[in-house]
Formats: sequence, C-alpha cells, structure tokens
Amino acid sequence: MDESALSPADRRLLGALQDDGRISNQDLAERAAMSPSACWRRVKALEEAGTITRYTALVDPDAVGLAFHAMVHVGLSRHKASHVEGFIAAVTARPEVLDCFATTGDADYHLRVRCRDLAAYNTFLEEFLFGLEGISTVRTNLILRQLKHETRVEL
Repeated sequence: MDESALSPADRRLLGALQDDGRISNQDLAERAAMSPSACWRRVKALEEAGTITRYTALVDPDAVGLAFHAMVHVGLSRHKASHVEGFIAAVTARPEVLDCFATTGDADYHLRVRCRDLAAYNTFLEEFLFGLEGISTVRTNLILRQLKHETRVEL
C-alpha cells in the first residue's frame, strides 16, 4: 500500500496496533473512531497490502540466555550474484542473526547477532561465517549496552 494511500483512520489503526498487537477489535475500533466491522475490514486490507507484516511478542534476550550481542561487519571478496545470493541465504537462515543490512562504507553487510556467550559466538564464527565462500573480512563490535530499541515506526 502506498504511504499516501493511508487514511487518518489507517494511521490510527496502525499506531494502536504498534502499541498493542493484542488489542481487541472492539477496542481498536474505538481508538480509530470507526465501527468494529469497518475496523476489521481495514485491518485485513492493511494485512493483505503488506503494510502490516506480522504480529509478534517481544522477548527480552537476556531473560532467555542470549546475553552476547554484537554487530558483525562483513566484507565480500566477490560480488558475483551467486556469491551474494549464497551469503544472504546462509546468514538469513541462521537464528543468531537478528538483522542483516546491505550497506555502503567499509563493509558490505552488517549483521546484528545474539548468542549465549563469547564461546557460542566463536563457534558461530569458526563453524559458520568463516566457512562461507567469498568472505574477505569479518570485524566484530561488541554491544556493551543497548540504549534504544524501538519497533514502532513513525506514522
């Protein structure tokens, strides 16, 4: 759905759902100032258009034993489509990789990685990342403290 096609009611719906993805349709309709049936239809339309991509629970990684947090900067020696596609397929399949960004600058890709501890991260590097074809550089920055983590987007 084109951003310009979002009505003020759509924006109210999206804002409320970002605050609480488990809000009832009745409460959502009240917050968006529409009838429950119209609300349900608009939410379905936003889902079908891909504006709402999924509903999820946010889990504290430390509470489930994933205290090691790092940004991994990866450079590729070859940028042939097959190498790039292979790299992307491999890293996006790994549960340790929370985010993968293609970037400009001194690295081709930036990965945000969560593991149990340094030993688990070392295993991730040695048994997985270093084994991928076409990797020329890997640089790791440990995340000491997360100062902001926001899943809500500005509407």
